Amino acid sequence: MKRVGISYKQRPIDDTYDVIVIGSGIGGMTAAALLSKHAGRKVLVLERHYTAGGFTHAFCRPGYEWDVGVHYIGGVNHPGSELRAVFDHLTEGRLQWNPMPEVYDRIRIADREYDFPSGLENFRDRMNQYFPAETGAIDRYLAAVGAAARASNLYFAEKALPEPMARLLGPLMRLRFLRYAGQTTAQVLKQITRNRELAAVLTGQWGDYGLPPGQSSFGMHAMVADHYLEGASYPVGGASEIAAGIAPLIERAGGQIVNSAEVSEILMDRERCAVGVRMANGRELRAQTIISDAGAFNTFSRLVPAGFSTSLGLLEEVKSIPPSMCHVCLYVGLKRVPGEPDFDPTNLWIYGDPDHDAALSGFEADPNGPFPVLFISFPSAKDPTFEKRYPGHSTIEVVAPVHYRWFQRWAETSWKRRGLDYDEFKQNLANRLLRELERHVPATRSRIKCHELSTPLSTRHFANYPQGEIYGLSATPARFRLRSIGARTPVRNLFLTGQDAAVPGVTGAMFGGVIAASLVLHRNLMSVVSKGFAETGAASRAA
Repeated sequence: MKRVGISYKQRPIDDTYDVIVIGSGIGGMTAAALLSKHAGRKVLVLERHYTAGGFTHAFCRPGYEWDVGVHYIGGVNHPGSELRAVFDHLTEGRLQWNPMPEVYDRIRIADREYDFPSGLENFRDRMNQYFPAETGAIDRYLAAVGAAARASNLYFAEKALPEPMARLLGPLMRLRFLRYAGQTTAQVLKQITRNRELAAVLTGQWGDYGLPPGQSSFGMHAMVADHYLEGASYPVGGASEIAAGIAPLIERAGGQIVNSAEVSEILMDRERCAVGVRMANGRELRAQTIISDAGAFNTFSRLVPAGFSTSLGLLEEVKSIPPSMCHVCLYVGLKRVPGEPDFDPTNLWIYGDPDHDAALSGFEADPNGPFPVLFISFPSAKDPTFEKRYPGHSTIEVVAPVHYRWFQRWAETSWKRRGLDYDEFKQNLANRLLRELERHVPATRSRIKCHELSTPLSTRHFANYPQGEIYGLSATPARFRLRSIGARTPVRNLFLTGQDAAVPGVTGAMFGGVIAASLVLHRNLMSVVSKGFAETGAASRAA
């Protein structure tokens, strides 16, 4: 397994740093790298897991390697693109990208297939071929997506402004985006078309942000749809190359990325100012600035002392937004003849019914019912180095949403020691997913050599999300209306980064790091990292 950083127990760390970052997800790594590069700050990144990277890390078994959260990234296909510039800035060009095929996503609804090709006009033409009577609706949809994505520029720029300026300009900067984000995706689609199949296809990527159309903010949907319109890519060498590419910036300024280092509490002084952290082993470390990549709920319910959280009302608004969806992922390893072509890298979204909301609610009520959606990804086929690193092997991942309450009775058990009833429940889910994989990808039959299932308890154990959620706070309309959700906190010198500081997803979490670093330095880094991209414009690709 590739690992970034070293063990907390193997290397001494200092007692004092300029900045301490809690968590090494892409949001934490981004904030740490920018503060190191642009201000020379000595940053300590503390990661409770035994490997760094958060949802950008990878894990392996003999002969195989899988990513855990990076299935594809939009907007990086062209070296001159805005998002590519951000990744190049953070990794100094060390991170390379392999473009996915022209058709990056394929939506299957029952026995009907719909391809998502790269390029706005290609997408428009393909949808018009599928739905020739809906050309006007398709145009209206793409116009709404583009308008909402552009409107997000000012919305996210406001989150990076100093508090006095944000209070003054914030209402105007947020207004246009909230016209879109304040409605559900279903509400906007109903204004555009009455064709249920077209609406189902256009919202077929809802798993990328974790809420079906009836619950998700159209602003969130629009940012994700816009994010992928020009195609998608995958990191050469696998997902762990993202953190590996960022790490040298932090270390060059004297900082460290330390694994197996759990923070139990954020230290506060009498002036309600964050001044350091207490580790799980009792050691106290000091810093002028604390940045939490642990999520808003974890930060205010577990890390900030209870007295401060209560007196400042920190938890009230956070609790008003439910956690995002849980999932299971079946990691599959296959044997193949060396030199034999791998699978088609195109992602598959499998639906049995065009009503995404009804299918999900039916499944949540009956775990033995049909899966509402399956996402099938082919990581080995996306990475041109995989064959050299693991000759004769292929990997596939099958993801499905689940409900946390199904697993809650085992929540206090230990990893790998949860009991026979848990193992049986897991195996039943794994067998069902294997059957679905063989049905939808027949070439896998008789070639599967190993498989392993992760559950919400796996996510809870490794990522420390209390209900095994993967996208932090849910991307509902209510989330975007709350000004308090962002990198800025009422605690002096304490900032949030990651998904809850911006929006769900890898690039959303990354822009959470850009916003956090901008607030710390009182400087608009969004324009800096995207090579002169307009000062208020870097966040529209933060899907």
